[in-house]
Amino acid sequence: MKHIVAIIIISFLTFTMKSQAQGCVAIKGTAGICSKPADAKGWDMNLNNRYFKSYKHFVGTAEQKQREADGSNVINHAYELDITATRTINLRWSLAMTLPVMDYSRSSLYEHDGATRHTTHSFGIGDARVSAYRWMFDPKTSHKGNIQLGLGIKLPTGSYNYMDYFFKKKDSSILGPVDQSIQPGDGGTGLTFEFNSFYNFTHRFGAYGSFFYLVNPREVNGTSTTRGSAASAIAKKYNTDVMSVPDLFMTRAGVSYMVKGFNFSGGVRVEGLPSKDLIGGSRGFRRPGYIISAEPGITYMHKKTSFNLNIPIALKRCRTQSDSDKRRSADTGTHVQGDAAFADYLISAGITFKL
Repeated sequence: MKHIVAIIIISFLTFTMKSQAQGCVAIKGTAGICSKPADAKGWDMNLNNRYFKSYKHFVGTAEQKQREADGSNVINHAYELDITATRTINLRWSLAMTLPVMDYSRSSLYEHDGATRHTTHSFGIGDARVSAYRWMFDPKTSHKGNIQLGLGIKLPTGSYNYMDYFFKKKDSSILGPVDQSIQPGDGGTGLTFEFNSFYNFTHRFGAYGSFFYLVNPREVNGTSTTRGSAASAIAKKYNTDVMSVPDLFMTRAGVSYMVKGFNFSGGVRVEGLPSKDLIGGSRGFRRPGYIISAEPGITYMHKKTSFNLNIPIALKRCRTQSDSDKRRSADTGTHVQGDAAFADYLISAGITFKL
């Protein structure tokens, strides 16, 4: 039974190492992990890789298909390696430390001369996180189900003012901060709250659910959004000349089935960036929105090592109104709502092994 519990938990918890929205909605890799019930103290190491390509633009839930047709769409390629070390203290308590490594690129017309597509890049570590977790029921007796709560701190270790060159004129370039969606960090110190749960209906079939929220009290990080140019009067008035430090969230739920060392899972995943933060102000430039995805996955466990692969496939993508959009709408009497580019799917693959 202990092995069944472990496999079912690994099937979804190794997939939740990080959460990153699939596109310009700038959700950095900070979503939760948690450890499985263990019989002994020790360390677990997880290496998790994620990749996506965002290129489809949405305003609300309406896809802006003309952007692809006329070649004016923004294309983001995002790769992230998350390195997580988890220390099991006892059957109930564990600590986890995560350090992400980011490699992003972004090609567009509008950020440059408007006529020729150019690409900006960023590379480096992201925002690190340290978290504590506790199983709320005794794992020795709660074999069929359990709940784990987590509390952590996110540190501003990633660069939030990464710079590259923008080509505003032929044969000339300007150095400026890259777009918010490819900045390795957000510049804020935040708190993370997590809820993870599972329930086994039989020795093969189970269900899972999890929720993660990052609270970022800092309102703006001071990084310019003008890409080396001067800010417009409109941008200054509505505070979009500097980048916001937003909250983010993710929730997942589904079922899993185990057979011969393999665990197959399927569920729904919702992740997003709200237009209004729980604590602190919500001004500054941000692209709020959310993605609802179907999330199939497979995990193989052999002795002290597990391998996982999951591919969330977007079902619904929505770019909601930001704080500045709402204020401009109120001032002008005309509905204002920006756009964002999203991906069709996300590829996540990793390995977890006990040290």
